[in-house]
Amino acid sequence: MICDFKMTESRTYAETEFLDLVSYTTHGELLDSVSDYWQNCRGFALATLNLDHIVKMRHMPEFFEAYKAHTHVVADGNPIVWLSRIAGRPIELMPGSDLILPLSKLAAEQNVPIALLGATKETLNLAADHLEQAYPGLRVVARIAPPFGFDPAGDDAASQLRTIRASGAKLCFLALGAPKQELLAARGLELAPECGFVSIGAGLDFISGRQSRAPRWVRMLALEWLWRALGNPSRLAARYGRCILILPGLFWQALKLRYLRN
Repeated sequence: MICDFKMTESRTYAETEFLDLVSYTTHGELLDSVSDYWQNCRGFALATLNLDHIVKMRHMPEFFEAYKAHTHVVADGNPIVWLSRIAGRPIELMPGSDLILPLSKLAAEQNVPIALLGATKETLNLAADHLEQAYPGLRVVARIAPPFGFDPAGDDAASQLRTIRASGAKLCFLALGAPKQELLAARGLELAPECGFVSIGAGLDFISGRQSRAPRWVRMLALEWLWRALGNPSRLAARYGRCILILPGLFWQALKLRYLRN
């Protein structure tokens, strides 16, 4: 189902149930909505909610504000999916990396030009070549590799968004990592209002072959987080530790939602 909640501008993260952030709960609904937005020449911003984002929202009001500006939010991460089931509001798992191919396929079918922003020039070229070969007719009309230290609120970001708008792209994959990509997507709604922005993290690295994703069997066992942590413990151990610390509170919140539902 498509969630029908409306968050008011005055609400803070502390006053918001985390599942209220999710606006689309199935792949089919999401793709149908994106298609409708394109047909009506409307831009959108799509974020993929996970525990790390929730941790960041608690300490970064601007990140929460960016999330509230997003037209589409889906669940990225099995803990969000499991908690949604506990709450009696089941949500499908939709990681950003898994949305690149179906959205690119849909763009090719509807003659929607796309842009890639993030990573390196080499990665962008490899990813663009892969997508154009996989989906004949798909047009990658802009490839932008931001400089080191890129600020989504800065003048360079505004210039890049204007470049995307001038290119005619109606779909832009943002591979900047959180919170930069979500902050830029929210800004893109204003500066490139006919483009849809989708935050995909390391998705272009996977598509280009520059970085290996966990094997399918690992993902099926919901152990991709462990695979990634073992591959880069110095960077990810602290992040996953913070995520684990918020789980008891989210579990309790999910139980309360289930009780209220019944």
